[in-house]
Amino acid sequence: MFSPYYAKAIKRGDANANNHCALNVALYSRSGKRWTMTERGHQSVERDATRFTIGPSHCHWNGSALEIHINELGAPLPFPVRGIVRVHPQALSTYSTALDDGGLHHWGPLAPCARVEVELNNPSLRWKGHAYLDSNEGAEPIDRPFREWDWSRATLSDGSTAIIYDVQQKQGKDRLLGLRFMPDGSHTTFTPPARQVLPLTAWRVPRRMRSEGDKRIEIISMLEDTPFYERSVLQTKLFGEEVISVHETLNVPRLTSPVVQWMLKWRMPRFG
Repeated sequence: MFSPYYAKAIKRGDANANNHCALNVALYSRSGKRWTMTERGHQSVERDATRFTIGPSHCHWNGSALEIHINELGAPLPFPVRGIVRVHPQALSTYSTALDDGGLHHWGPLAPCARVEVELNNPSLRWKGHAYLDSNEGAEPIDRPFREWDWSRATLSDGSTAIIYDVQQKQGKDRLLGLRFMPDGSHTTFTPPARQVLPLTAWRVPRRMRSEGDKRIEIISMLEDTPFYERSVLQTKLFGEEVISVHETLNVPRLTSPVVQWMLKWRMPRFG
């Protein structure tokens, strides 16, 4: 979705998604951050029903958990990131819905309620906690239907996961999704609360979040702050609970600007 090389291939008319694959790893810790997103060509990509290999890294479904074997170098600083992440779904979900009026872009959570085990050798990190796994699929470039979106997820006290997708299209009305997924895989819809405007990021990216009540949303941590995208941890209120939400904003016009496309190569090198 963010690949400047894939964007160029689309303009040339010879785009093949299998020739533009990457394993994105973003680590945030008190000792610092590490980011990997090295793009690989088709000769470095293999897949079958249970395994997906991208260069030296691969993902494997062992029948009960997704094992992500990471062997990557960071960018722009080439610090190594090596180890295994295991995602254990409490239940698998087949829910999928269109994000655009044309029905060409779909989103759905594969494991909305899950556990994660992180065992990294480099850097040395070990931890367990809540996890979430979803999928975004598009049959056309992202800049054709969308202007921007805000997305968030929060784990509630009963173990369920609340998702809010707040999408602004280039044409057509805004699309708003509110979904609550239970640990058994079932889900219900809900009407998200009123939208609140958050402070602009350091790159002046506008962002919004929905939260109950009049209490101002607290920004606990800014994880990513880029010219077109932000990821943060917020304290919000949903279903009468004070919850911790992971929040993301994507500004598509910023993403597709020539300057940002040039800058992306420093965070997303390509081999093959």
